[in-house]
Amino acid sequence: MSIRPVKRIVKSTPTMEGAGVKLHRAFGFGETGEFDPFLLFDDFRNDRPDDYRAGFPWHPHRGIETITYVLAGTVDHGDSLGNQGTLGAGDVQWMTAGSGILHQEMPKGDPRGRMHGFQLWANLPSSLKMTTPRYQDVAGKDIPEVVDDDGTRVRVICGNFWGKRGPVDGTAAEPRYLDISVPAGRRKTFPVEVGRHAFAYVFEGSGTFSSASQPFGVLTEKENADGAETLIRERTGNRSLVLFDSGDEVTVQSGEEGIRFLLVSGKPIEEPVAWYGPIVMNTKAELQQAVTELRNGTFIKHS
Repeated sequence: MSIRPVKRIVKSTPTMEGAGVKLHRAFGFGETGEFDPFLLFDDFRNDRPDDYRAGFPWHPHRGIETITYVLAGTVDHGDSLGNQGTLGAGDVQWMTAGSGILHQEMPKGDPRGRMHGFQLWANLPSSLKMTTPRYQDVAGKDIPEVVDDDGTRVRVICGNFWGKRGPVDGTAAEPRYLDISVPAGRRKTFPVEVGRHAFAYVFEGSGTFSSASQPFGVLTEKENADGAETLIRERTGNRSLVLFDSGDEVTVQSGEEGIRFLLVSGKPIEEPVAWYGPIVMNTKAELQQAVTELRNGTFIKHS
C-alpha cells in the first residue's frame, strides 16, 4: 500500500456565475489536466438570499456531465426536454448533457435563508460527446451511508466503497464520489485506486492529509526572509481543496472539531480539451459548430 502524497492545497476563491450568484471556485476554466476527467468544482454556499436567488437561468451544455449535490436549501431545475423538479437537502442530480441541452437551476434557501451545495463538472470522452442527454436524480434517502466503529461516516454517491455502491451508474469515467465525516482526533485511511486522479474538498472542520514521510501533516516548501527554504506544516480547513499525487490510499488526521470533506476520484480521459463556457469538446471546430447551432436553433439533437 502507498499513501498518496499531497501535490498542493488550493483555497477556493470567490467568483460570480449565472445571473449574479456569489460562490467559491476551487478549480475550473483553466488548465485542468491534473484533475482529468474533472473540469470544474464550485461551492455555492451563502446565508444571504440576495447573493444567490437570481440563480442560473437558461443556458446550454454539451460534451460534459454536471453533478449537483445539495446540502441545505433547494434547487428548482428545468430543461428544454421538459424535465423539471426540485433538489432538496441531501439530494444529487447527475446530468449527462451529451449532445446538448438547455436548462436552468434556481436555488432557494431553507427557512433560515441558507443555501449550500456543490457542482462538479466531469468531461465526456469523444465517443460520448454527442450521446443522448440523461438525468439521474437521486433522493438523499437513497444514498447509502457506511458508519465505521469509530463514528466515521461515508455517504457513497457514486462508485463502490466499503461494501456499498452508490446509486449513480453508467458514468463515463467511472468516478467515485464520497461525502466523508471523520470525528475529532481520528486518523483514517481511505482507499483510492491507482491510476485515478483524486482530490478532497474540505467544507467543515479541519485536519491534515499526510504521506508516508509526513505522518501527521502536509509539509510545503516556502521561502523565508533570507531566501532559504523552510518546511512548515499546513492544516487544511474550510473551503480547501487537496490535490493528491499517485498512490492507492489517502490518509487524514482530523482536527479538534472533526472534519468533513468530499473525496472524488476518476479515470483520466487524456483527450484534447476545447472549452467555451458550458460547452466542452475536443477541437475548436467542434466548438464553433456548437456555437453556430446555438444561433440557428439546431443545438438540441435529441428530444
